[in-house]
Amino acid sequence: MAWNEPGGGNKDPWSGKGGDQGPPDLDEVVRKLQERLGGLFGGKRRGPSGDDGGGRGNGGGFPTLPSGIDKKTIGIAAGVLLVIWLASGIYIIEPAERGVVLRFGAYVDTTDPGPHWHIPFPIETVSKVNVDQVSTFSHTAVMLTKDENIVDVELTVQARIQDAADYLFQDQSPDKTLRDATEAVVRTVIGRSKLDYIVTEGRGAISQDIQDRTQELMNHYKTGLLITSVNMQPAKPPEQVKDAFDDAIKAREDKERLENKAEAYSNEILPKARGEAARIEADSMAYRDRVIAESEGESARFLSVLAEYKKAPEVTRERLYLETMERVLGGNPKVLLDMKEGNTMMYLPIDQMLKGRGAAPQAGASASTTPSRTFQEPEPTAERSVNRERRTR
Repeated sequence: MAWNEPGGGNKDPWSGKGGDQGPPDLDEVVRKLQERLGGLFGGKRRGPSGDDGGGRGNGGGFPTLPSGIDKKTIGIAAGVLLVIWLASGIYIIEPAERGVVLRFGAYVDTTDPGPHWHIPFPIETVSKVNVDQVSTFSHTAVMLTKDENIVDVELTVQARIQDAADYLFQDQSPDKTLRDATEAVVRTVIGRSKLDYIVTEGRGAISQDIQDRTQELMNHYKTGLLITSVNMQPAKPPEQVKDAFDDAIKAREDKERLENKAEAYSNEILPKARGEAARIEADSMAYRDRVIAESEGESARFLSVLAEYKKAPEVTRERLYLETMERVLGGNPKVLLDMKEGNTMMYLPIDQMLKGRGAAPQAGASASTTPSRTFQEPEPTAERSVNRERRTR
């Protein structure tokens, strides 16, 4: 049976009371709420007339201040809270970090390592970014070269944050942008290079070219990233032709080895040949100078003898004869006796002859060595003088 049907007692399900009772009084609810708030702050309950028991009302319907608290205490508390709030703006940036200051969400400044202060929250906030941390990722792909060959390229890229503000706000995903830019640049560089250059000596130059081109894109997109290195692994041909490429590389290495060997032999033999030619030329120059000097000496000696010959022909002729005989017979150990008759007793120096014979081999039988000989001549006679004169002529 419904609550408002006849005979149902006219019970109100909302109030829990029966009878002809209407909705609750709103003013009574507000009054009770004010009394409860006043009790929380230590105030007295107001009477029905709205006063606080002392006959005075505040006219505003708000609870009064607790007893024992004055405006000075409130000012001190507010000052302490203000100091704490301002001190909360102090922050320290580590050496590997940079601080990005935001004011109501907008970029204001980038702070360097050290202690700093900003307007506390909620006016300004600080985001700390580690700029020394190096991020690394690898990229592997099979690409087409300039000479229409397929090559497998693998490289490793390392980068760090250069500008913290650009890294946070200029690009939505700087790391993804770096990966996409690296892939695009690698395909461009590999597509402009030939396979032999990529597989052999071009790895270093290609890595540097990839780094420079990728960094230009990072600066263009303002990602705030700095590429520190690009390390390219040795490029590999497809597995189907790997054996043929290995043979080609070995042949190229053998060629370089033989060229280096020939170059080393050339560098070794040419200096020796040049040195030998220089030595022969120096010997010829010395021989020429020696022959010229000897010729000049002989000529000077002949001229000097000629001058003496003109002064005394007989004496000079006799001297030349004796000097010639001395050179001819100087190494002969025999003793020549010039005597008319054999009755004259002579003394032969056998000991001196033996000494001269033994000393000749030791001295090498030099023609200029004076022999040990003794000429035992008889007393001068007229016949001997005539014979000497004939011999001289």
